[in-house]
Amino acid sequence: MIKGFFREYAGILGGLLILCLVSSFLSEYFWSVNNVTNIVLQTSIVAIVAFGMTYAILLAGIDLSVGSIVALTGLVLVIGLTNGLPFSLMLPIALLVAVFCGFSNGLITTWLGVHPFIVTMSFMGIWRGVAMLTSDGQAVSLYDNAPFEYIFNGYLFGIPFPIIILLSMIALNHFVLSKTTFGRRVYIVGGNPEAAAYSGINVSKTTIYSYMITGLMAGVGGVMLASRMFSAQPTAANGMELDAIAACVLGGTSLTGGRGTIIGTLIGALIIAVLSNVMSLMNVDFFVSLIVKGVVILIAVGIDVYKNKRKAA
Repeated sequence: MIKGFFREYAGILGGLLILCLVSSFLSEYFWSVNNVTNIVLQTSIVAIVAFGMTYAILLAGIDLSVGSIVALTGLVLVIGLTNGLPFSLMLPIALLVAVFCGFSNGLITTWLGVHPFIVTMSFMGIWRGVAMLTSDGQAVSLYDNAPFEYIFNGYLFGIPFPIIILLSMIALNHFVLSKTTFGRRVYIVGGNPEAAAYSGINVSKTTIYSYMITGLMAGVGGVMLASRMFSAQPTAANGMELDAIAACVLGGTSLTGGRGTIIGTLIGALIIAVLSNVMSLMNVDFFVSLIVKGVVILIAVGIDVYKNKRKAA
């Protein structure tokens, strides 16, 4: 089992190791306890959002609206809490909003038969606009709410609670994709939707459920991000969809669908987090870091295309 794991992920694990070694030479603070903890905490939000993105890409689709869903979910939660509503009520409501956003993406994609790139790009603007209208374009702060603050800043058995959430989401999504009938259908639909339909799989239902999960994972990320910042902002997570896509592709999820794993996405998210962290330690200009991330995504996509061509040959 262990040999199989290393054989399957040898390439990206090797890439992560090399990146960590190079980073340790570039910054003496890289391996400090505080910095390593910061990397893992930074990974937690992006990785969870990327887990949801994995479902969309496995279907040979995409979801460009996850960043907007992250922002909207955080705002729904924080605005409710600042108006005196209990956390136990607002948390499920906020997550249901995220699920509804994902449902809308999946429904319109299947109903109109339009590529999800177009649909989710449209909803990216819609959900961001709703977030702006909901908050009048202003950040909404929240302090002295113990359950809310605990989500990102609490500890359980000495372990930061965001890491507990991350581990739970890894286990849950890995189980869904690798051990359930629904997970197998996602791979089949992504690999060949026509063959999946002929075999009796409801392609539309599988697509809608997958985008609902994508929305839910973005919602979890939105709640965690709001807790981390002690506030919700309508401009939060702007560009996070790119990090999520990069994590998936770097982790081996094929943009043509039908191939990818949650573990691979996790490793991809770690690569993105380490890359961002070392550039921050070196005081690299933010705009330069965007260029670097873009180049990384291009390289990952190029590798994916090369693999698919070799497979086809």
